[in-house]
Amino acid sequence: MKSILLSFVLCMLIFGAQHAYAYRINQDEYTQVITKRAQKIVDKLDLEKAQGAVVRDIIVKQYSNLNEVQIWHEGQKKALENASSSADELGKLEKQKSEKLTHLHGDYLKVLKKQLSNEQVETVKNEMTYNVLPITYKGYLDMLPALTDVQKKQILSYLTEAREKAMDGGSSKEKHWWFGKYKGKINNYLSKEGVETKEARKVWEEKLKREERAKKAQS
Repeated sequence: MKSILLSFVLCMLIFGAQHAYAYRINQDEYTQVITKRAQKIVDKLDLEKAQGAVVRDIIVKQYSNLNEVQIWHEGQKKALENASSSADELGKLEKQKSEKLTHLHGDYLKVLKKQLSNEQVETVKNEMTYNVLPITYKGYLDMLPALTDVQKKQILSYLTEAREKAMDGGSSKEKHWWFGKYKGKINNYLSKEGVETKEARKVWEEKLKREERAKKAQS
């Protein structure tokens, strides 16, 4: 009996050691990925080497913190779903996740602003969200050249809000989802303003296709 118990204990210790090793390897790989990602952002800021290293580490820490919240949320959600929890309990979990992300977001920007100018912080935000804001805003202006200053301001406001949400997204898909949601708000706003977008989009997309064909012809 003692030999069986000893074998069981040894097996558990070996399994635990293997699991810990696998976890460490995965963490090391993840850290390498987010460090490279953060460095690419820092390279856009034209900083001195020492300051760049500090900013890179701040961004890496934020990516890591966001990932921890994501893992926590997925684990809690799975447990609640397996226990057939109520919609209220799932709603409370989503609220907790939102509160955690809001707290992280605020702290991150406070630390970042101590190192960077407002313009540089904007660059970091855009780079963390694949520059969807400036690309999309430019697209609206190009597609709808008759927009008023008030309308342009509102579109930019919606896209800025989307970017703040997208910065906390746990994946590329989630980040783009936030922009998609706010594009819907923009389109609804423009519709109420009497701005026709459906036909304008068709014309604009054809223009982009012509420009792309012209580029290929020149190359």
